Amino acid sequence: MANIELVELTKHYRQGRTVVRALDGVSLEIGAGEFVSVVGRSGSGKTTLLDLIGLLLRPTAGRVLIGGEDATRLRDNQRADLRGQRIGFIFQEYNLLPALNVLENVMLPLRYTRSKVNGRRRAQELLDEVGLGDRLKSRPGELSGGQQQRVAIARALINDPSVVLGDEPTGAVDTETSQELVGLMRWLNRERKVTFVIVTHDLDLAVQANRMIRLKDGRVLTDEPVEHAA
Repeated sequence: MANIELVELTKHYRQGRTVVRALDGVSLEIGAGEFVSVVGRSGSGKTTLLDLIGLLLRPTAGRVLIGGEDATRLRDNQRADLRGQRIGFIFQEYNLLPALNVLENVMLPLRYTRSKVNGRRRAQELLDEVGLGDRLKSRPGELSGGQQQRVAIARALINDPSVVLGDEPTGAVDTETSQELVGLMRWLNRERKVTFVIVTHDLDLAVQANRMIRLKDGRVLTDEPVEHAA
């Protein structure tokens, strides 16, 4: 069963008298447990695609199905519930709250869901997995960029999502740290069977995926397996 299904997905914006076709009739299926990279030049539709999958935008036309549920038919509060339960996010700039410590930042999404898990215990387990089990009380400003992104990855997993979306997750770190983060995400993908969809300009990251989707002018140009992925 597809974890993500996009059916003739379209998103148009109007700028004055001009209609910008950010996404133009994209149909895709992404299976449970896949690791997919999405590449393309600026303006190709990558971020729009990610925002539509993440239910942050509504499409102009078409459908977005998450785990078989048609999100385009849901009210805003239902979409928010679905997003909180099934989708985790990793951002380029980490988006950690400086006033909270590492443990509190990872637990933060639990405030906005109905999850009954032991948040502190789960956050500690996730931080152990990403190699930061000894930094629970540190503030984001006391961590390196790579460590902050590891916190963000743990936060993305706190609600046990079926899908994790990454928007340039290695864009703010150096090459060596980028490789470490890619290795961590691939390990989590394999161990936790979580679907990863990563938008990136970094081809070194893109080719680590099991499948690469290339966009151009809001349409799918190519969609191919990456044969040499480890």
